[in-house]
Amino acid sequence: MAETQDWNELAKKAGGGDRQALEAIVHGMQDRVHRLAMRMLVNPDDALEATQEILILVITRLSTFRGESAFGTWVYRVATNYLLNAKKIASRDRGLTFDMFAADLEAGLVADPEPSAEDTVMLNELRIACTMAMLLCLDLKHRIAYVLGDILEFEHAEAAQILDISAVNFRKRLSRARQQILAFTAQRCGLANEQAKCSCPRRLPAALAQHRVDADSKYHSSREGPTYEDVVASVKRVEGDLRGLKLQAAIPDYPCPTDLGAQIARIVETRF
Repeated sequence: MAETQDWNELAKKAGGGDRQALEAIVHGMQDRVHRLAMRMLVNPDDALEATQEILILVITRLSTFRGESAFGTWVYRVATNYLLNAKKIASRDRGLTFDMFAADLEAGLVADPEPSAEDTVMLNELRIACTMAMLLCLDLKHRIAYVLGDILEFEHAEAAQILDISAVNFRKRLSRARQQILAFTAQRCGLANEQAKCSCPRRLPAALAQHRVDADSKYHSSREGPTYEDVVASVKRVEGDLRGLKLQAAIPDYPCPTDLGAQIARIVETRF
């Protein structure tokens, strides 16, 4: 990452119409924004669209960046404001609850599954998709607190600054979100609790039939990250709440699938 002064200089140049500086800012920030959007929205198409909209806002609001915080912190503030307040985001919220999610997971489970060697990749696909979808059961304010605090591992003071709330308020939101995620994982997830009804092998046939995962795409498991067997082994080595935390951490990074620099430069020039 460039030093703070480099970002400040790029912001000044881009704000003055320097196309190369604009593209450099987009290129430097797009992976961070996309990872945040992906963990908040889960759907790849929605995450990419949100990433583009956020980066357009970043570029068109450069004049409001005063250098009072790190440039990356300011970008995250623009991103979280969009994800929390955009009508487009709110309109796509499914109103998913933990009870609804549990009922869906436990529908159509196979009693005695016999996964084949070919199922290994799809078990990992299901494991990742399910772990990510679990966060949709949190409302947006608690979801963003959980993503910033436990997934992106921001210091609480910086996360509070990003969200423009007090550090105390942030810690309360993060604690509530964490408690719900860990409680659900401990009770419902077969990776964390061998006594749970749902497990990836029991769930996989129904997940494929219901198109919860796509055997042709393998969107999640095609990325660099731990295998299903790696996660099973690593979770067994820890106890209690650490299992839920480890499962949420065992998700691949989601870099932006395309370089948006030139594309956003054209959009900004056309719109503004």
